[in-house]
Amino acid sequence: MVINRFSVPPLSDCTKVLANVASGKKIPDLILSNARILSTYTNRILEDKEIWISNGRIACVKGNNESLNIFNKSDLKIYDVQKNILAPGLIDPHMHIESSMMTGCAYAEAALLNGTTTIFCDSHEIGNVSDAEGIEWMLEDCRQAPLSIFLTLPSTIPATNDTLETAGGSLDAIKASKLYDKWPEIIGLGEKMDFVSVCNADDLPHSIIAETLKRNMPISGHVFGREFVAAYAASGVTDTHEAEEKLFTNDLLDAGLWIFLRGGNPKTPWNSIKEAIKVITEFEASTKRICVCTDDRDADDLFNFGLDWVVRQANDLGINKTTAWSMGSLHPATRYNIDRDYGGLGHSRRADIVMLDENLKVLNTWLGGHLAVENNKITSSLDEQLTNQRYKYPSKAYNTVHIPDNIQMIPDIPKEKAFKINVIRTQLPGIVTFKEQIQINELKTDWSEILTKHNLCHLCVIERHNKVGDFAHGFLKDFNLKKGAVASSVGHDAHNIIVAGLNAEDMQCAVDRINETQGGIVIIENKKLIAEVQLPIAGLLSDKKATDVADENIEFKKSWVKAGCTLPYMGFNLLPLSVIPNFRITNKGLVDVNSMELQPLFE
Repeated sequence: MVINRFSVPPLSDCTKVLANVASGKKIPDLILSNARILSTYTNRILEDKEIWISNGRIACVKGNNESLNIFNKSDLKIYDVQKNILAPGLIDPHMHIESSMMTGCAYAEAALLNGTTTIFCDSHEIGNVSDAEGIEWMLEDCRQAPLSIFLTLPSTIPATNDTLETAGGSLDAIKASKLYDKWPEIIGLGEKMDFVSVCNADDLPHSIIAETLKRNMPISGHVFGREFVAAYAASGVTDTHEAEEKLFTNDLLDAGLWIFLRGGNPKTPWNSIKEAIKVITEFEASTKRICVCTDDRDADDLFNFGLDWVVRQANDLGINKTTAWSMGSLHPATRYNIDRDYGGLGHSRRADIVMLDENLKVLNTWLGGHLAVENNKITSSLDEQLTNQRYKYPSKAYNTVHIPDNIQMIPDIPKEKAFKINVIRTQLPGIVTFKEQIQINELKTDWSEILTKHNLCHLCVIERHNKVGDFAHGFLKDFNLKKGAVASSVGHDAHNIIVAGLNAEDMQCAVDRINETQGGIVIIENKKLIAEVQLPIAGLLSDKKATDVADENIEFKKSWVKAGCTLPYMGFNLLPLSVIPNFRITNKGLVDVNSMELQPLFE
């Protein structure tokens, strides 16, 4: 049997059956016995319980072995959970499937292994490449996935405007309205990243906000800076995952926003939970409007730092177990008004159930009453579905990289004796970059001495959507690339080609390889391919299984570190994201994010 969100019938179709099962008049399809129940409704552990399941839903929670007093044991299908904890499946309130480098169907494998049974995906990455059509490909993919996947409609495509960057898509209020009306799984507006434009009351962002509010749907946020909180909240935005520290987080909560505490690999920019959670542990804020989320995960980090890891991180940082799990289940369900079906082990709810040990480690996962993960491994039936019954993207999705001819990979060196270079300086963990000026006071004939002296490498961002065919130069400081070049067709959010290197030849070779494979990440040395992960779907996604993508990514990361790169790969991909402070590069040039203006490379 194929399992997906639609495997469980609507509650309206099965209330009589559930009532008959709960009252002992009808045999349950499945009983999970000898259990301890994590109640997200009361934040308690309930001892000596069993769960009766019918039609993919929880008919009732009873005292352990109560079924044996009512039914013949031989008629019952009983799964003994051996006094482990049963909890509702986790719900990720904000994430991007594309960041995992895999399709929605592939993503489901890692999610279920981590106890995540429901996600709210913002697919603005593929939307920036292939417009509304790409979003619809993703929606079709998600419908076939063995997971409950809802969409928050990408709100900011492009992330800024045509003056600052060139994206492959452009989503306005008219397109947004059509998608809302066509796809019922779109249940809100995704992160409104152009927060400066929102706070300045610009027409385009507010027209999209208005279409969402007319449908009484929630609006997700993305904002930096305490000075923007008032105007941003006044514009109708009601959540954000960009709570980076306790004072900012406190402002957001007091303004009426939900907070999604973002946890992730501590070596990446995505682990902001450690500071933001202090709004609870130090300021004693209530958790009732606080969730946890993952946001972005690459392929192998998805397995190692899933939403269950974020929940355990919250627990380690001072939140008790039941509350921490509720922040990953009931709270997101409540935020999106789906707690009628999701987020708890209440009667009539979907049987999306996770078996945990004492340390909140996931052992088993049931999706709609179907066992998908057992003893930390996917079941054979799920493996077969993930292998042979996945959505196949159309051929058009495999043809999205269009590199212009005659690219000048590095800029001409100024002929002036003295000049200044505006460079992008990195700082770990890498989510924020800085503008730095380097003064050159003597005549130079090439770049090599300057690169070595100031720990620089060349940057080039190349438009790849077959629109304007332009490119821009920059310099990256403290990236520590030892030789050759690295390049990616993933460059948030417009997803033009970004390449960094020490010479034009290797940079060109890297870009040529991405053009040949129609997307991917590559490392080149002496014009030879050292490592790559091919991403042929929209230049963003692999069409392989999750484990295969993760294995490829692990090997790629080893080569990335060996090449000297200090920024994690996903931090490198953020260099063109012109809505994150402070200094970025797009195909149009260097961008001062605070002023939203282009800056010259040389002064």
